[in-house]
Amino acid sequence: MFRIPLTPLLPLAGLVLAFSMAGTARAETVIRVAIGTQDTTINCATGGLLVRELKLLEKYLPRDGKYQDVRYDIQWKNFTSGAPLTNEMVADKLDFGAMADFPGSLNGAAHLKAGKKSIFLSVLSGSTIGSGNGIVVPKDSPVQSVAELKGKQISVPFASTAHGMLLRALKAQGFDLERDVTILTQAPEVAGSALQANKIDAHADFVPFADLFPYRGFARKILDGAQTNAPTLHGTLVNADYAKKYPEVVTAYLRAAIEADRLYAAEPEKYSELIEKVTGIEAEVNYLFHGPLGLQTRDFTWKPEYRQAIATSIDTLRLLKRHDSDLRADTFIDDQYIRAAFKQAGLDYEARLKDYDRLPLKAQDALTGKPITDVARVAQVWVEGEPKVRHYVGPENALADVKKLEAAGKKIRIVYAQDRKLGIKLLANQAWFSADARGQLNAFLLKDAAVAWAQANQGKVLDYAQARAGSAAQVAAK
Repeated sequence: MFRIPLTPLLPLAGLVLAFSMAGTARAETVIRVAIGTQDTTINCATGGLLVRELKLLEKYLPRDGKYQDVRYDIQWKNFTSGAPLTNEMVADKLDFGAMADFPGSLNGAAHLKAGKKSIFLSVLSGSTIGSGNGIVVPKDSPVQSVAELKGKQISVPFASTAHGMLLRALKAQGFDLERDVTILTQAPEVAGSALQANKIDAHADFVPFADLFPYRGFARKILDGAQTNAPTLHGTLVNADYAKKYPEVVTAYLRAAIEADRLYAAEPEKYSELIEKVTGIEAEVNYLFHGPLGLQTRDFTWKPEYRQAIATSIDTLRLLKRHDSDLRADTFIDDQYIRAAFKQAGLDYEARLKDYDRLPLKAQDALTGKPITDVARVAQVWVEGEPKVRHYVGPENALADVKKLEAAGKKIRIVYAQDRKLGIKLLANQAWFSADARGQLNAFLLKDAAVAWAQANQGKVLDYAQARAGSAAQVAAK
């Protein structure tokens, strides 16, 4: 039998094996993308929940050049607060994290203490005037303002962005924080039960709880962070070494977040429903924040106010003895990655940096059909079974339409109004109204503000039930 000599073929076999092993090595190169989210903190949605649920990160991760043969190990982990998320970032179990300004600053300090560094990459959502944080009281409490909290017991998630807001609000009243009030540490889930049981006089909290608790019917908001004029934000952080090693991955993550923002802006009702499905936070509350003219603005740029918010949080946390690091806002914030993401997306970062507008409302009055050109008194109604929110030029039109809709057997999910003084969106059933001689209604978070408006405009003050009755009477008269 004729046999082929094996010896001359051995080098060739070795070469084939070498190529095969090299190919396998390239195919098995893995880059972890481990992201910590806070799903119930709905301001983090465009950097976490929506990116995950819509699989947007997979769409933008680089797959050419040095990433050609990479396999991505995408890991998601949800947290209810920033502290445990930070612990896992410092332990190198996570690469990215989403959180607010105060816990974000603690993240930066914790990394420095461990001989490491984190970077505050971008804002996700925030308010340059502080809206979103708030103080609530039990629904039947006689307290109408922060001035009436002297001698009271107030709870707050300690070292949170809401804690900073609370301290500012109390100091603005001239309160001695050691003698005039008792401040307790309570997480949102604990505070909710305490409010229902009347075990605390007030509770300060961050997004969305200062509005979620009133929506669920057991609390009433007496202060919105906008009254403190203290900027607040939620944003994303990354391990600095990770960003240096994989800058394209970091930019891709931000591209995915920008895409999530675009989708939310186009269909806020749809994605408010998705957040409810995942978190249990009602869509009506999600829309309050993320719909047109919402409580906060989804804004990825590092406006001066947001940079100041980080600087303030670093200083406040140092005063609270929560850290003693040399963390500084100017070195903690790094906008090169979000600028690169904007450029890749064909967006103008500098133009957005100068733009302070909220998500605009372009709509017609659902009752009259006329275009809404002035949003100062805008009201909105979400009808059960309707995919889109209805918009109105003012509360009187909205409430008149509510009367007609209910008479036709329709169920109303929620009515929104805009605070005429603060310019923030309100849950209408929690608002006070000032009615003028023409029957126009102006909404206010605080009764004192409604009274002042009424006195200046020869009007009268109404609660929600009275405003509804008045609008119904107007409809009947017509």
